[in-house]
Amino acid sequence: MKRFRRHGQESHRDRIKQELYGFNKTVEHGFPHQPSALVFSPSLQLLAIGTRSGAIKLYGAPGVEFMGLHDENAAVTQVHFLPQQVDLVTLLDDNSLHMWTLRAHQGVSELLEIGRFTLTGPPGAPPSVTRVTAVLTHSSGDLLFLGTEGGHVFVVEVPGFRELEESNISLENVTNSLPEDYGGRRSLEHVESLQENPVNPRQVLIGYGRGIMVIWDLERQSAIKHIPATQQLESVWWTEDGDHVLSSHSDGSYCRWMVAGEGTQSEQEKSEVPYGHFPCKAISKIIQLPTEQGPPFLFLSGGMPRASYGDRHCISVIHSKTHVALDFTSRIIDFFVIRDGPDYTGDPSALVVLVEEELVVIDLQTEGWPVIQTPYLVPLHCSAITCSHHVSAIPLKLWEKVLSAGALQNTHYSKKPWPITGGQNLSPDAPQRDLLLTGHEDGTVRFWDASGVCLYPMYKLSTAGVFLTDAEPNDNMNQCTEGEWPPFRKVGCFDPYSDDPRLGVQKIHLCKYSGYLTVAGTAGQILVLELNDEAAEQTVEATVADLLQGQEGFRWKGHTRLEVKEEPVMFPPGFQPFALVQCQPPAVVTALTLHSDWKLVTFGTSHGFGLYDYQQKSNVLVRCTLNPSDQLAMEGPLSRVKSIKKSLRQSFRRIRRSRVSLRKHHVNNAAKVQEANARLEAELAEMELAPVQRKIAARSSDDSFTGLVRMLYFADTFLSDSSHHTPSLWAGTNGGSVFAYQLRLPPVERRAEDPVTAHPAKEIQLMHRAPVVGIVVLDGLGSPLPEPLEVAHDLARSADMQGCHQLLVISEEQFKVFTLPKVSAKMKLKLTAIDGSRVRRVGVAWFGSSRSEDYGESGLTVLTNQGDLHVVSLPGVKLQVQYPCIRREDVSGIASCVFTKHGQGFYLISPSEFERFSLSARCVVEPRSLVEVPSQTPSTTLPRAQPDGPSVEHRNSTRDTDDVAVLQEIQKSLEGYQPTFLENNVKSALAGGKVLTNGD
Repeated sequence: MKRFRRHGQESHRDRIKQELYGFNKTVEHGFPHQPSALVFSPSLQLLAIGTRSGAIKLYGAPGVEFMGLHDENAAVTQVHFLPQQVDLVTLLDDNSLHMWTLRAHQGVSELLEIGRFTLTGPPGAPPSVTRVTAVLTHSSGDLLFLGTEGGHVFVVEVPGFRELEESNISLENVTNSLPEDYGGRRSLEHVESLQENPVNPRQVLIGYGRGIMVIWDLERQSAIKHIPATQQLESVWWTEDGDHVLSSHSDGSYCRWMVAGEGTQSEQEKSEVPYGHFPCKAISKIIQLPTEQGPPFLFLSGGMPRASYGDRHCISVIHSKTHVALDFTSRIIDFFVIRDGPDYTGDPSALVVLVEEELVVIDLQTEGWPVIQTPYLVPLHCSAITCSHHVSAIPLKLWEKVLSAGALQNTHYSKKPWPITGGQNLSPDAPQRDLLLTGHEDGTVRFWDASGVCLYPMYKLSTAGVFLTDAEPNDNMNQCTEGEWPPFRKVGCFDPYSDDPRLGVQKIHLCKYSGYLTVAGTAGQILVLELNDEAAEQTVEATVADLLQGQEGFRWKGHTRLEVKEEPVMFPPGFQPFALVQCQPPAVVTALTLHSDWKLVTFGTSHGFGLYDYQQKSNVLVRCTLNPSDQLAMEGPLSRVKSIKKSLRQSFRRIRRSRVSLRKHHVNNAAKVQEANARLEAELAEMELAPVQRKIAARSSDDSFTGLVRMLYFADTFLSDSSHHTPSLWAGTNGGSVFAYQLRLPPVERRAEDPVTAHPAKEIQLMHRAPVVGIVVLDGLGSPLPEPLEVAHDLARSADMQGCHQLLVISEEQFKVFTLPKVSAKMKLKLTAIDGSRVRRVGVAWFGSSRSEDYGESGLTVLTNQGDLHVVSLPGVKLQVQYPCIRREDVSGIASCVFTKHGQGFYLISPSEFERFSLSARCVVEPRSLVEVPSQTPSTTLPRAQPDGPSVEHRNSTRDTDDVAVLQEIQKSLEGYQPTFLENNVKSALAGGKVLTNGD
């Protein structure tokens, strides 16, 4: 009977777990890493981006997002939407073609891969024969034209990927159609471009790398006109009236050809090198679009003078007498132009440019052609991200003030709405306002609206204005000088270069109730800021905190402190600094906490920790935690390379009985700055241990960085006796030490005059000296103490002061609970003994039930060095759930993780992207969108000869057995739909257990 009762209890607990917990990776925020292809569908109003990692991402109206990932580990080289359809085709650099569709399922659209195809040449033919270099999706909607490296054009029927051999255009046929006098019919090279005649879909222009272009009639299967260009061809554009073709070339020139009228040879009407007679770089793309009144717009990518401006990434826009060379900060991937009108054939309205590090949209209908601010695809890494901080449930008053300050920074943006509007965003409104703050290498802190699917920029704070740096920002960088040629204009916000690496932001803490913010940096600087609606001119004086406390024999070998400006500085509306603490030595700040009710800030470095009263602008406490034998802590991050051998020796000594996996990480690249900062958090014993079960081995007190402060925590609890609770400060170090100080605050009426005092109260040394990564005090009911001012704003109940409080100390290897005030061990959970993991990140979260609004539990969210997520119950300290999340090799991703108060989290999957995940069954933020098939129908259906027998069955298909699962998923979604030709094929394939091939 007892066993039955226990089983029933476990089943009940399992049901509660299902209501509380559930793991989902929900959405990716930021800019895709290493984009490689771009396309836009005017009928769907959707933008698609392919990446070098094989991802395909679709974006429409804000909140409308889709993502797919190719099974192949290959870069996406081209993306093409099928006209007037919800299908698109991708070409990978392994020469495979993939068909994707947006399929509606349970009221929302899903991006599904429904077909794969690879061209196969005749037996013995070289790979170049079928290596695809150009793709044309015909306006009929059911044909693909594939130009190849060998000069052939293959015609493929979609969506079934059936090659129409009788319609293929061979290089031999094209060569035979050329005049005898064309250079002895020399090699035409690869197919560079395929263009459809805008007014006659039965004509296709084939542009070859050598320069010559041929207009091919699809009905007559013959060339009807050739264009005898002699320079290497880069791109082709067929004008809307069908009368002219524009070609751009490798020598920086472009030509205009008349193709209307009789005759087999087109005449060159114009040839121009826009940027002079000196050698120029290639014009890689050209577009010309008409306007209803006035001259056309001409868009050129590249073409800069090679010697003077060969390193610039430019798109030139020419309209009437206006000529601007838009100068981007990274390599141009591709661009397109959005047009007005219900049929998208009106005047050009916006130029959309995808560069390697950002997406830039130019308003072409407002004077000056200003930039339109992007609601998504924002480059989080304008300057490399060095840290992040999440704040949940922001009060409306603070939210509006931050928005107002950010609006003043955005006056240079266009007032036009976002021009990409496809799809319907069906996601529910965010239940609360959430902020994500990111610190950057250039000393900026950026505020992001993290409430919903889009991570929207709200406000940018710069801390550099307080200090003297080597370079001052140039206010005129976006302006071109009168008469300058080329007429450059800087656009885009990506700027990976920092004037001074010491400005880098390492820790952030924002109090959402008081509006106080503290920001700490690489050179030991801690700024305290307050939110102000008005601009203010003021001087910020530094208070020095000597963390060495007179210890002799130490010499700091790292960087010097930042010099503070002596003259008053004008700070714009927003967060304005009013207090500054400077640590000596000026080491990286490794821990930071703000208590705005007590007006105190505490900070720690590798040398010790301090407590600062920002109301009286004075130090309350300075404590040195440096181990006398720890010379490495004196070297600083910028001289760490000198002691790499010593560091390795010490690391090997520490884990000499364990298997060690050494991984070298190059941190001199700005794109990997966050990985460097992960290392900088004390080296963190980053010599990763193999995930095997083992006992906890005691660490030597001689290990490096044992005095580094990992955790700081304020608590109103019982320290001296069980009847009087007092404010306290807790500090945890890398060597497993915990220091507790009792704080005495003056009465409110005397707070500005009488000093705050701190007295040592407790000191704990963990037996195994594992680094302390978290400290939490639980009240008499076993709940974590509320945040400062949270109770005063009626957003949390008061802490229970009747029962006994408990202290939870989280080290890298275990969770240990102590009673207060006696500090006697009560219980513990050994994480390392379970699976060989170490705690890297920990947070306190509230998990609400997905079935009952009134029920929820507090818990610890934990991330380990293996990339696994755990939830540990409070106050029982029992492991509840475990989910794999991040690859254990992704050290920078693990180090960048930040948890929210409601069971969600963010981590960097690349220098420019956050992955958002949820451990909560109730709180899930994910895109829910619907894209409907356009009401228009394809313009033309081309007549095609029927093959005499079955086509090349099984010849070109590269489907594998995994597709059966995909087909089954598609079949489920077909219920309630009128079957189409493709769907009937799918059902037929499933019924017979046969996978679709080209012949099917």
